[in-house]
Amino acid sequence: MKTAEIKELSVQDLAERIEAQKAALNQMKINHSVSPIENSTAINKTRKDIARMLTILRQKQN
Repeated sequence: MKTAEIKELSVQDLAERIEAQKAALNQMKINHSVSPIENSTAINKTRKDIARMLTILRQKQN
């Protein structure tokens, strides 16, 4: 998800999206530990997306 797309979201939508991404990340990690997933870079991409969303959420709250 691009930064411009994230900035357009409301605070509530952003918080919901963060929770959904965290759940997806946890599921990917569990699946990867059981059997390696084909695209292991998806874990890194998801983690960075969460960090990007948290940063913008904090900027909007201040």
